[in-house]
Amino acid sequence: MMSSAPIIVTGVAGFIGFHLTKRLLQDGHKVVGVDSLTSYYSTRLKKDRLAQIPDQQFQFRHLDLADQDAVFSCFDQAKPKTVIHLAAQAGVRYSIENPAAYMDSNMTGFFHILEASRKHQIEHLVYASSSSVYGASTDYPFSENQPVNHPVSFYAATKKANEAMAHSYAHLYGLPCTGLRFFTVYGPWGRPDMALWTFSDRIMKGEPIHVYGNGEMSRDFTYIDDIIDGITRLIPLAPEPNPDWDSAKQHQATSAAPWRILNIGNNNPTELEHFIAVLEDAIGIKAIKEYLPMQDGDVRRTAADISAIHQLTGFTPATNIETGIPKFVEWYRRWHGNS
Repeated sequence: MMSSAPIIVTGVAGFIGFHLTKRLLQDGHKVVGVDSLTSYYSTRLKKDRLAQIPDQQFQFRHLDLADQDAVFSCFDQAKPKTVIHLAAQAGVRYSIENPAAYMDSNMTGFFHILEASRKHQIEHLVYASSSSVYGASTDYPFSENQPVNHPVSFYAATKKANEAMAHSYAHLYGLPCTGLRFFTVYGPWGRPDMALWTFSDRIMKGEPIHVYGNGEMSRDFTYIDDIIDGITRLIPLAPEPNPDWDSAKQHQATSAAPWRILNIGNNNPTELEHFIAVLEDAIGIKAIKEYLPMQDGDVRRTAADISAIHQLTGFTPATNIETGIPKFVEWYRRWHGNS
């Protein structure tokens, strides 16, 4: 039976939060969307996303998660049972330039979400982690049960810290928490700082694209519709305490507390050169490539083991890049008025 209480979605004007909110509303849920509309990238894009969200059953709250009083007031008014926390300062490379922004959003903001969730006895807190936590690991595909002790960016470090913070609240207060390690999400309404957007922009302008890692990198590119399908399947499946959990076996992704970590990805890594070739075909223009070394904070490859989320929810990605990239290009041209 669907709860009459609204679901709080933080980062509602962001890429994943926008798509998730539209899906939740289509499924009949009420949503209270929270966003601070930071200028890390185009506020026009964020406002255009919000304009696409139907008004019925949706309320928007413009607030900064670093403002504890504002967060608590939002929870007091909404009285949610489920919280989907997607708000964060994103970007591996930007975390090298401006680490302080990640403390305010990813650490302080998440702490306030945990505190508000504890006080309101939230039945399921689902929050965004990242594949970046796997850092320097070369044990492919990445499994939730392998250690993540060597992050190579401050962004990754904050996401690993979020997982530990959530575990402490699950252990101390019984707060059911699920952390989702997202793998390179792409699609219409995506972020301008991601490779698909920057490559598309430069190719269409006849400018060279910067191909880092000398083109030898690969990513587990995951289409946005698949991500949203996985999240919605997971919402009603809150983790429960497991008194039989054996710490000696070191199951990294579960606990005696109501806490778990899940990968959510495509389970099909794509070489960067192939990714560019598909994009060239979708745009109809050949890219001018400028090959550069790896950047600080980058990893050479990501690959998701998604057996755990599949077993739990039946989640199976359905969209390959040959389908997903042309959908992005079609949207991109329409949004820019170039179609």
